[in-house]
Amino acid sequence: MRHNAGSVRDGGRWTRHQAWLVAGTALTIVVDGLDIQLLGNAIPSLMREWSLPRSAFSTALAMSPLGMMIGGALGGWWGDRIGRRSALLSSVLTFGALTAVTATADSAAALGALRFIAGLGLGGALPNAAALASEYVPPRQRPLAVTLTIVCVPLGGMLAAFLSARVIPAYGWRALFLVGGFVPFLLGAILFRVLPESPRFLADRSERPRGVLRDLFAPALRRDTLALFGAFFFCLLANYVGFLLLVPTLTGAGFTQPAASGVLGWWNVGGVAGALVGALSIQRVGSKVTMLGLSAVAVASAGILASMRLDPQNTTMLLAVCIVLGGTLNAVQTTMYALAVHVYPTEIRGTGIGTAVAVGRIGNVLAAYVGNFALDRGGAPAYFSTFAVAMILVFISLAIVRRHIGSTAAADA
Repeated sequence: MRHNAGSVRDGGRWTRHQAWLVAGTALTIVVDGLDIQLLGNAIPSLMREWSLPRSAFSTALAMSPLGMMIGGALGGWWGDRIGRRSALLSSVLTFGALTAVTATADSAAALGALRFIAGLGLGGALPNAAALASEYVPPRQRPLAVTLTIVCVPLGGMLAAFLSARVIPAYGWRALFLVGGFVPFLLGAILFRVLPESPRFLADRSERPRGVLRDLFAPALRRDTLALFGAFFFCLLANYVGFLLLVPTLTGAGFTQPAASGVLGWWNVGGVAGALVGALSIQRVGSKVTMLGLSAVAVASAGILASMRLDPQNTTMLLAVCIVLGGTLNAVQTTMYALAVHVYPTEIRGTGIGTAVAVGRIGNVLAAYVGNFALDRGGAPAYFSTFAVAMILVFISLAIVRRHIGSTAAADA
């Protein structure tokens, strides 16, 4: 497999071989998404076992995204220097091992420390996976390839929700983290043997200058860089307010833990479908119309949830709106990676994506605090209102971006 990677040509078709390479990259993000969402699903069990309130886990919930913020920036920079493949798979092995070790935690402080270290690997995986997938295929196919890779975050989240609903009641939360750590570690070890380096990275490595952080703020890129920072910040804030606290919010309203995890699972099902719709829409009408439209639908859906009474006996409407909100939130988030790939040239692509995601992780870090603050002050209506406010700001940020993907754009590397 490794010897054929150089067959990628910018003007060529998307071959079966390239599809397998993207699929291998996407598998790393499935397990990334799985591990990201384990703690949110385990919180109700931890609250009971350790006799702690939900708010006692705010810092532990924030530690993983804090690690992801640092890991994203360093991982993107590292990938631009040593290669996307090596940086990606090293990240996978790191978060797999540390997720398994999380099963030994005996306090909220220990839990937070372990999730921080695991977060370094979780954050380093995403920018390198996006860059690697984009450079395996011709430019015209990059938005779809990147989206098909990053969409695996909610696919992994869906797996985490359904796995939690079955493993926690039968074996406890520690077994959940053991399984969640072993699977990515095994996958990373296998992919180290079969996944090749980016052909674009290898072709350009010898002659290109080394990109640095200040290149992101060159006159031609400054406006788009700042706008992407804002979009990633508020969209990751919105997504992780959902990932981290939807289950505790619903259990607080009378839902059982398996039922609440099931709602989060369907939220992620909507996320997968929404991201695919977003990628296909970008090919037809471009990223600006697609992403602004999806952001607007997210705002409307959040408003509906904020006005809805949560009833564990009548969940049809709740599930329907959660699927739409989860779908639009994730569609905007995943296509944002494709937009960042389009904005930045090869020599600073990893750094550009990684830095934008790192800024977004600040919103991710704040999500647990923002969500808990809203719940404490106004309950579920205030909690769901945070999605609407955040997505209004995402809409504004995306409207500022100048170099959107056109409907038939063949992005220059």
